[in-house]
Amino acid sequence: MPDTPPIPTATPEAMLEAARQVIATEAEGLGALGASLGPEFARAAGLILRASGRVVVSGMGKSGHVARKIAATLASTGTPAQFVHPAEASHGDLGMITAEDVVLALSASGETRELADVIAHVRRYGIPMIGISRVAGSTLMRQADPGLVLPGAPEACAIGLAPTTSTTMMMALGDALAVAVMQARGFSRESFAAFHPGGTLGAQLAPVRALMHVGDALPVVGPDTPMGEALVEMSRKGFGVVAVVEGGRLAGVITDGDLRRNLAGLMERRAGAVATPGPQTIGPDALASEALGLMTARRITTLMVVDDAERLVGVIHMHDCLRAGVA
Repeated sequence: MPDTPPIPTATPEAMLEAARQVIATEAEGLGALGASLGPEFARAAGLILRASGRVVVSGMGKSGHVARKIAATLASTGTPAQFVHPAEASHGDLGMITAEDVVLALSASGETRELADVIAHVRRYGIPMIGISRVAGSTLMRQADPGLVLPGAPEACAIGLAPTTSTTMMMALGDALAVAVMQARGFSRESFAAFHPGGTLGAQLAPVRALMHVGDALPVVGPDTPMGEALVEMSRKGFGVVAVVEGGRLAGVITDGDLRRNLAGLMERRAGAVATPGPQTIGPDALASEALGLMTARRITTLMVVDDAERLVGVIHMHDCLRAGVA
């Protein structure tokens, strides 16, 4: 066994300077990439937008890792996509690429030999292929239509060889294609939520209607309800608030603060006289994160949910949002 070489030492300041230089170099590359975009990018985005099948993304090595991420971003923003490993493609996975698809092939050099069978397959069956490479005259770019050429920015590593700036530009170019197509489709926040139902992101995108309480759970009284009955309703439903509804429409709310302000002769009064008119409300299709933001800003714990006609349809409590993971 050869001797293990000693671990080189470096000062924290030197490592910080190296890190800043990497980021600066990659940022320059991204700036050059943005300035280089033109009609070929628009053609590539148009091919993806009009595809009746999927976008099949392929690449080898570091380009393959980027390709997987691009496929995931496309899929999560409304464009059906999948990654196909070029080496596996040569052993049967070419059958995953159909005539309705568009292929997006990534290769820094444009000469990745594992992509050869993918390129031959798409040419044989007339499948559109978008290429991304640093070398305009490479095999990939000669066969691609269109080809997106990465600008000649230096890699960010000290020896100028490790894929750093080039893979960052590939990733950004994939994001740019995904977002351009997403906007062209009119992909909405609601559509995005449908593809991201789980985890914190799913909670942030959950609509109020998914968390609100409805029906018999609503704390509701009429304007002529005696305050004694209103207090019973407030206590029974457990929200610390009761809605005053007249003709199905929300006329006001009674909170703990309203009770304190009206202690004198409270039990001789009617709910409509004690309620605060024009309370803060939210619609059922608003995001739960918006509801939580309103409650936090107003320093309240409950929001009445009303439809376009101001009819009470639900109630949402701050704890409902927090339990669901909205933050």
